[in-house]
Amino acid sequence: MSGRERRLNALAATVERLRGELTAAQEAADARTLIGIATGILVERGHGGPTRAARHLEELAEAAGLPLVELAADVVDGAAGDTVALALSGAPRGPGGGHHSPPDVLRVRAAEAGSLTDDPQSVVDTLVEQVLAPLGVSAVALWSVVSGDALALAGHAGFPRGEAERWRFVPPGLRVLAQRAVTERRAHWFAALPADAAAIGRRHGTDGARAVLPAELGGRTLGVLEVCWAHPRPPLSAPVSRQLDALAELCAHALPGTEETAAGTTADPALPGGPAMDLADGLLDPALILRPVLDDNGHVADFSIAYANERFADPAGRPRAMITGMRLLAAYPLMACDGGLDDHVLRVHATGEPFRAERLALRVLVDDVSLTGLLTVGIGRYGDAVLLSWRLEDEAARLSALLEHVQRLGRIGGFQEDAVSGEILWNRDLFSLFGLPPSASPVPVERLYSHAHPDDSVAIGRFLRTLLHHRHSASTVFRLQRADGAVRHIRVVAEPVTDPAGHLLAVRGAYQDFSSQHWTEVALSATRDRLADTEQHAAERNRLALQLQRAIMPSSHAPVAIAGLHVAVRYRPAEEGHLVGGDWYDAVVLPHKKVLLAVGDVAGHGIEAATGMVVLRNALRGLATTGAGPAQLLGWLNTVTHHLTEQVTATVVCGVYDPQTRVLDWARAGHPPPVLIHEGTAAALPLPGGILLGAVAEAEYEERRLGLVPGDRLLMYTDGLIERRDRSVEKALEQLLATVGAATPELGEHLDVLLTHARSDTDDDTCLIGIDVC
Repeated sequence: MSGRERRLNALAATVERLRGELTAAQEAADARTLIGIATGILVERGHGGPTRAARHLEELAEAAGLPLVELAADVVDGAAGDTVALALSGAPRGPGGGHHSPPDVLRVRAAEAGSLTDDPQSVVDTLVEQVLAPLGVSAVALWSVVSGDALALAGHAGFPRGEAERWRFVPPGLRVLAQRAVTERRAHWFAALPADAAAIGRRHGTDGARAVLPAELGGRTLGVLEVCWAHPRPPLSAPVSRQLDALAELCAHALPGTEETAAGTTADPALPGGPAMDLADGLLDPALILRPVLDDNGHVADFSIAYANERFADPAGRPRAMITGMRLLAAYPLMACDGGLDDHVLRVHATGEPFRAERLALRVLVDDVSLTGLLTVGIGRYGDAVLLSWRLEDEAARLSALLEHVQRLGRIGGFQEDAVSGEILWNRDLFSLFGLPPSASPVPVERLYSHAHPDDSVAIGRFLRTLLHHRHSASTVFRLQRADGAVRHIRVVAEPVTDPAGHLLAVRGAYQDFSSQHWTEVALSATRDRLADTEQHAAERNRLALQLQRAIMPSSHAPVAIAGLHVAVRYRPAEEGHLVGGDWYDAVVLPHKKVLLAVGDVAGHGIEAATGMVVLRNALRGLATTGAGPAQLLGWLNTVTHHLTEQVTATVVCGVYDPQTRVLDWARAGHPPPVLIHEGTAAALPLPGGILLGAVAEAEYEERRLGLVPGDRLLMYTDGLIERRDRSVEKALEQLLATVGAATPELGEHLDVLLTHARSDTDDDTCLIGIDVC
């Protein structure tokens, strides 16, 4: 073997190794995403914070003997309640099984994530890799409906290149197999390709079994998914057929016409976005839109909650986003008891006759406690869906439910003691607080000594003298020693009820368990003592912040070529060495071949700003792999900032650049505008609306589109470049544009000049990115 052949073999081996590492990294990223979603579901269901929920997920996987990612996929599938979940119910495992064959739920959920793109070819590649290849499929074609019965090949896999080019466009009237699925609006199965049928792939090893399925969205057929096998085979099982139907629906999201369907021009009025949702939003009462869920025999087995209007308040306290998508009986399992509400919903769907009733009981579970409310209910059929609205009977019932929630969340138990009859009334939360069964006798306030720590006897004695002898309201804290050995820190507040002569009639009050707050205060006190005694800890935090910052900030001044762009970055730290800031940037090629460009600035300095910078940068990278636009990415990133960080706020400008079209879609969250240099003229881009991240729980962001041409230069920066104490941001931006206008041909030199002549005086970090379009 010659030296050249050895080098070629070594190069081929390196390429294959890198391909394997990339695949493994992608699978690991998908697994982390899936585990993160499952952890979030457990947090939403009350399994503690993220750390506790993650530990609970690991314990469940270990107990079930399943890999963690497989159990996470099952959790996501069980919570989704969508068409994908329906398709997977009862579906067989992939061929071979074993350790290296993931279950269908994991593969299909990965395929669903891969379909979140407007590139049909990427969707086809994902479906083949994740789902269809294990089913023995040899080729796939995804057609887009152009006009009438005409079809265009939007994506394909497994066909020879020449065959795909020959079938790039199918005019109307040919009656190919794919056109039959469009005109008849139903799926077709062929155990073997008919001899007289015109179809892509004939005589190219794909003339075996074939399935053609309409790709529908919102009642419109946007395309056809054509699945081919190399050899004849028996008909598919019902679970596999449902799985193919779900994949066809996923494909519809990537086909042209999706935007029109999403805008509300759907043929099915029961779909969200249609008239049914408008009707629900127009009601003054809480309302749900329910869609039927069919079993294998085509019978209605349950209903899924397709939409909840803005006035809907879940009796169990769950948010609307958690209820939407759930099965009706999964959300309200007690609804099926005693000839409950689900019977009326089923009858209305079957007969079309509306139903209305007053004082109808609805029982719900709140922390394993059954609560019953009396409702006025209205049910009507709308298309193939059911509109369910209800109203609590009166204000007293609502206030009672609210009081129960407040007591549960605040760990409060109320009591009242009748001084005349000796009767003592406790609510059920108080029995739980004292560790007593509901059948036990309540503890009078005069006998608190027998249940408290001996060292607290003086405080309890003072409390009882004030309350029972002086007839004044009183409060105190003590350590409750329960029969199960647990010690709880309790606050008791009580007031006497007297007649006009001052005789004691009753005592009423409440106990509150503040043990968590107590131990938190103890921990904080210990932390403050440790921080006061050591300066080394602060130095270590600052060093860690510097390391985090340097891990993100560039170490090289040379421009980097990336997807048809030249990108150069300059970073200038604050003059005060201890003021480590939260400025960051990112420029990375995404899985769908677009480029993510971002610059951000986390408020504040030190380890909090640096860790917040890392969280936001990594979160944005992960979210961008979904294929969402910049406005949607910033909306999600705002949720991350508000809920998953501690009082962090930040400004960001985010863009997604398409190298094929040279189009940049961008949005901002409270950040200064980018500057475009086109044909020697510098101008700030018009600002889209967008509040800074973390300010509110939910925010919407505007998105702008910018077409670029070779020779254009785009500058993105943080406010440390222009901010001054003695002038407005507008004046500072005008000064920057005047400096930018004298651009030098070389990108790195241009950035150096801008930093040199920057007139900022706020002693803040500065991050500056230059992007040249090639």
